[in-house]
Amino acid sequence: MTIRGLIAVLSQQEDLNFLLTNRIPRAAVTRFMGWFSKIEQPLIRDLSIACWRLFSDLDLSEARKTSFKSLHDCFTRELRPGLRPPDPDSSIVVSPCDAIVGAFGAIRDAELFQIKGAAYSLFDLLGDPALVDAHRNGRFITLRLTSSMYHRFHAPQDGRIEQVTFISGDTWNVNPIALKRIERLFCKNERAVIRTRLESGEILTLVPVAAILVASIRLHFLDIVLNAQSRGPAVFPCDVSVRKGDELGWFEHGSTIIVLAPDHFEFGDNVQESARIYAGQPLMRKPASANAV
Repeated sequence: MTIRGLIAVLSQQEDLNFLLTNRIPRAAVTRFMGWFSKIEQPLIRDLSIACWRLFSDLDLSEARKTSFKSLHDCFTRELRPGLRPPDPDSSIVVSPCDAIVGAFGAIRDAELFQIKGAAYSLFDLLGDPALVDAHRNGRFITLRLTSSMYHRFHAPQDGRIEQVTFISGDTWNVNPIALKRIERLFCKNERAVIRTRLESGEILTLVPVAAILVASIRLHFLDIVLNAQSRGPAVFPCDVSVRKGDELGWFEHGSTIIVLAPDHFEFGDNVQESARIYAGQPLMRKPASANAV
């Protein structure tokens, strides 16, 4: 096959993927999946998990338990204790989740990008001028969770969660195909903005972004579930102490977490676009000479 022919085939596959995962009633399909995944009838559960295995690289060998009540129970599975220990170095910010590394780098004033050449603004993402100012010219990294991955996410550093803002929106797929075609995609989807103040004073923000089939985002420290029935923007003030590695919540399917950090934080050597990273592994480092904010 010629290079031109290969490009044509790949383009057709991308068109089909985009059509099947986006040009459908996304909200209705997502609500249906939220209901369907909780069915505990054994035959439905077993067939659903078998289909999931067939069309993905689902690996349940790390799961804490070997049997599940429902597809939802499998989606939100815990891992066996000790499998994702956070890096103990106090200067290290660890990955909050298992993920594929997407776009990352410096925030240019208040502009970042979802893929090369596709910019979006911090204000459109966060909706909070004060938080935008806190991250102006800072650092960002995009972490994409695929459908078969471990879906729980954890505190990347010691600190206090000061506020959560839920912003309602759409449920576009967040895979690379959609990111190339939908401008400002992360700013259109449902998302939670989790503002954390580190023990050293800096602001570190996590933005879990929902996507198609993500029926909800569960936040343990608030004991709430944020989903299509939630109306946003909704602000939840809080004052919750977290330690590096503490479980914060889960997605009910694959999605994305955007991490926003101060400008003096440096990316780890293992952070490369399209690389696989695991919860607890180094993501960024705060230089020893940096002063607290």
